[in-house]
Amino acid sequence: MLVFGPVRVIHCVAMITRVDTYLHSVPLSGAVAEQVGPFTLFRSTITWPYYARPVPGSEATITADDIELVRARCAELEIPLSFEWVVETCPSLGAAAAAAGLSVVEHPLLVLERDDFRPATADARLEILPTEDDVIRQARAAVNLAFGEGGTAVGTAGPAERDANAPAVADGLVATLRDRMLQGVSVAAGAFIDDGIVASGNHQPVDSTTEIVGVGTLPSMRRRGLGAAVTSTLVEHAFDHGVDLVLLSAESPAVAAVYERIGFHQIGHAGAAE
Repeated sequence: MLVFGPVRVIHCVAMITRVDTYLHSVPLSGAVAEQVGPFTLFRSTITWPYYARPVPGSEATITADDIELVRARCAELEIPLSFEWVVETCPSLGAAAAAAGLSVVEHPLLVLERDDFRPATADARLEILPTEDDVIRQARAAVNLAFGEGGTAVGTAGPAERDANAPAVADGLVATLRDRMLQGVSVAAGAFIDDGIVASGNHQPVDSTTEIVGVGTLPSMRRRGLGAAVTSTLVEHAFDHGVDLVLLSAESPAVAAVYERIGFHQIGHAGAAE
């Protein structure tokens, strides 16, 4: 069992609060906020849907009735019902969501500060991606294949499948990703082998905090350190552009271990329900 001193505990609580505040503000680059009971419902104005979150600092005890308020509003708006939250700041939400019939998961929530950063490299060309449609489309195809074969084991999909799937990436999605990159609300990085993207990811800065999202490696290219190297490239960009705290949620403890090698450490859990 880990035992922390009072200073470390205070620092951890303050960091969780800061992370929760960031996660409540980052959807505003692509959504309109609406209060529904103890939640903020983020109504998407872009290609992908958002979710509802408990209001930071409210310390509300969430009930199944609160979930039903959001369910009714989502039905009225004809948008998907989903929730995201930091478990440690709203521990009642998971049980309430489950009682309301939703599927609930928790993921490791990790953070990284500059002094803890241990840069990673890989046998690939690593760079911040330009705002070019063909590059964005190829990166998205690679990440789609990565999440289609989850986990960390070496899989089957590789460059040929990436190239075959790239034309199916919707023009509207490419335009949205490009616009967000141009606005500076999203920064993309990629790992290139033979001039093709084999791993990619993004970070989403708001003031001095950012989140690493959507990091994926072509399944056939796993176990080469590419995901860690892409993450490292994004972290370096963030620290060079005014960020002093980077966060991410990992799919599993095994995936979290990849990020821990470059200095991330777990401070809590990210909850999701739908």
